Amino acid sequence: MSNPAQTDQALVKKATRAAYGETLMALAQEGVDIYAVDADLASSTTSIKLAEFDARRHINVGIAEQNMIGVAAGISLADPGKVVFTGSFAVFGTGRVYDQIRNTVCYAELNVKIAPTHAGISTGADGGSHQMVEDIALMRVLPNMRVLVPADYLSAAAAIRLAAMTPGPFYIRLGRLAVPQLYTSPLGLAVGQAQVLRPGRDVTIVASGIEVNLALEAANRLADLSIQAEVIDAFSIKPLDKKTIIKSAAKTGRVLTAEEHSIIGGLGSAVAELIAESPGLSPYFRRLGVEDRFGSSGEYDQLFRAYRLDSEAICNTVLELCNES
Repeated sequence: MSNPAQTDQALVKKATRAAYGETLMALAQEGVDIYAVDADLASSTTSIKLAEFDARRHINVGIAEQNMIGVAAGISLADPGKVVFTGSFAVFGTGRVYDQIRNTVCYAELNVKIAPTHAGISTGADGGSHQMVEDIALMRVLPNMRVLVPADYLSAAAAIRLAAMTPGPFYIRLGRLAVPQLYTSPLGLAVGQAQVLRPGRDVTIVASGIEVNLALEAANRLADLSIQAEVIDAFSIKPLDKKTIIKSAAKTGRVLTAEEHSIIGGLGSAVAELIAESPGLSPYFRRLGVEDRFGSSGEYDQLFRAYRLDSEAICNTVLELCNES
């Protein structure tokens, strides 16, 4: 993938969920036999764009998320050549349907892609009942499931294309909030591959989703303090890019993970497991994420400050790591 955008493009913000409907429609136009099953949230998930292009490819099951997964599985079983995506909000599209995803989609390795939106606390005023911060943990533990967490619109579009072109179950985590565009091109993105967005020698920041841009902001502030942070976009959390993370950790000797998700079972856990199982690798290590609590209602800036997920928290935690080592 190309380097982060350094032009005015970075100032233009688009939600990762915006890539969902637009990419599904583009794939259909290109001749991919693609379908979307939605639970009465087509406007929010943006799958309505596919419905407007070809209504036959879009199935609205109403407010019945478990049925949504069942219908998607049925389409895949009837014709394995069809590529089937499901939408909804992340709290419903993973939590309410976990049994169906586990026992129908993953157990049978069906060609069904789970791509809900409104994940994480950036959902904002909807509050803790709708702010899903456990979804990566739930999906990551499932056999046969791949987990992708795009950081911007272009990487979200690339994730959807990768999932469409790769047989088997995928989980793609999409968000409600408009975020800066980090990439100028989606080329080079792959399952199991991370992207080193900024090289550094003093500390490794492994981030995912919305936290990638915040990690880059923190790296700029740290550079003013003569601390060179290496920023890695962990686009693929399962499978994890072990080689890239190990190489960086061995170089810097300090690792911080940052995610808009519980610190339990998500990116931080995946990197901690990798470090613990890598002989001879013992960097100073810290995790930033939602610390074993639910979300709460509020504006983006308020929530990210309160939950210590903003660039200032990343910067301060790096400084703590440097003082410890």
